[in-house]
Amino acid sequence: MVLTKSKTRKPAIVIGQTEHEKLARLAEAAVDRQPEVAEELLRELDRARLVPDAKVRDDVVRMGSTLSYVTDAGDARTVTLVYPGEADIEAGRISIMTPIGAALIGLSPGQTITWEARDGRVHRLTVESVGHAA
Repeated sequence: MVLTKSKTRKPAIVIGQTEHEKLARLAEAAVDRQPEVAEELLRELDRARLVPDAKVRDDVVRMGSTLSYVTDAGDARTVTLVYPGEADIEAGRISIMTPIGAALIGLSPGQTITWEARDGRVHRLTVESVGHAA
């Protein structure tokens, strides 16, 4: 099956107000350097349902979350979503300023999202679990 962005509907996402503000500033600051990813993150932020920080459920992907997901190819992965300066692919720390990082924000277990990699290939993943550092 060939995936296309236009035929897939994105799942509902939730983001806390403070994190939304921080991520919007980060994306706006990166528009000149990384326009595609910055614009994708801004689109995700625009469609998110904003909630007070204390109302974000523990199983929602946010900055610092460690989550497990399975790809459309059947590969299972565990990663932590981080800010750009903390990213380290080999350590499983994925930057929010990457296509997959922008796709992950606000998701919950059981949700599936389609995202486009920098090489133009379209991928799909399903979140299996979400945890947070204490």
